[in-house]
Amino acid sequence: MLKIAVLASGGGTNLQAIIDAVAAKTLADVEISVVISNNQNAFALERAAKAKIAAVCISPKEFESREAFNRAFLDKLNGYRVDLVVLAGFLVVISPEMIAEYRNRIINIHPSLIPSFCGKGFYGLNVHKEALKRGVKVTGATVHFVDEGTDTGPIILQRAVEVKEGDTPKTLQRRVMEEAEWKILPEAIDLIARGYVCVKDGRVVREGE
Repeated sequence: MLKIAVLASGGGTNLQAIIDAVAAKTLADVEISVVISNNQNAFALERAAKAKIAAVCISPKEFESREAFNRAFLDKLNGYRVDLVVLAGFLVVISPEMIAEYRNRIINIHPSLIPSFCGKGFYGLNVHKEALKRGVKVTGATVHFVDEGTDTGPIILQRAVEVKEGDTPKTLQRRVMEEAEWKILPEAIDLIARGYVCVKDGRVVREGE
């Protein structure tokens, strides 16, 4: 059984995709042990509670320093003894200590085909605004391991999505979620649960399928 923690700051649509996949048993041998948010008003916490999953809020505002927050956050996470940490719209910088402790055990979903439209400042609608501004014909989503950089870790899965004439950042965001994010995030978790994913020389290698 792969025990996971899902970290989310907002609505939790990717969290819901994972919850639905577990319920449908398309994600076999996976258990969501906890959902953690930095935002007490995050709808992701309500989704977790409805699914009878532990829902925890730890806000940086409650601590005198970012260092104190990072320590408390890591201590709380460690208390659940999870095998994998899933960042699903989590808008908090992960501390180097947490990355070191969970090396190749933290994954993130990003709404573009990395290395396009990624890095500092590229999150939420900003990604889709820049994609439309640049005039790309194809965008998509990427699931990758988290390292010390921003969106620089080894890529696990990607899926392309067509950019259509007349798209707005919001319509494109929705299509990327529906056609890519909600599909490849559970798929990546499933591959990891089955032991098919490992990292060699900074790249993801699929084994044993």
